Amino acid sequence: MREILGRRRKFSLRRGARSPLLRAALTCATEWQWPVVPGVGLRSGGGRPRVCGCPDPECAVPGGHPFDPVLLAATTDERMVRWWWSNRPSAPLLLATGGRAPCAVSLPAVAGARALAVFDRAGVRLGPVVATPTRWSLLVEPYSLEDLGELLNQQDWVPSSLRFHGEGGYVVLPPSQTGPGRVRWERPPLRRSGQPWLPQVATVVNALVEASTSAPDGGSRLAY
Repeated sequence: MREILGRRRKFSLRRGARSPLLRAALTCATEWQWPVVPGVGLRSGGGRPRVCGCPDPECAVPGGHPFDPVLLAATTDERMVRWWWSNRPSAPLLLATGGRAPCAVSLPAVAGARALAVFDRAGVRLGPVVATPTRWSLLVEPYSLEDLGELLNQQDWVPSSLRFHGEGGYVVLPPSQTGPGRVRWERPPLRRSGQPWLPQVATVVNALVEASTSAPDGGSRLAY
């Protein structure tokens, strides 16, 4: 009976969710319990089709950041998610990282592609990987700032190109469109039931450091 009710609920969540972004937001919020919020999005103007919808004409991350509502409004509530994307069906989908939600480690796109190839050869298991034309984000289990600080202190050197998205941060999820271009899954979430599987941040950071410092010529495989 529970299984039947669960199937009916999933069907009802998708019913009327004609926007791909709304469907994705409902999956994240209600099935995976990942808190989400719409991004500011893009607007056309001055012959430049990818101008950020925020007031800053020189925005560094056009379209792909929270504005109104702010990041603190991120939620898993179905009604709120439906309201947001029903009113703004093209709004980028933002995951509020940290707490009980996934965190992420990101790096430049070229370095990310190289790193994944190294990981595959080494047999390192990864979770979902989000790709944009400029940066790739590897989703990991939630971690605290204290956990991250202790992990980084254990390393002799960490690539300066890495960024860490923890408590108070966010990651743009597919199928969003931002200034740099389309956001997609390079490695889609894998799940048999419940939430997608995520690796620990230590696994990812240790592998990235190893990949970056083990180039035969003494350089970095993560150079870009």
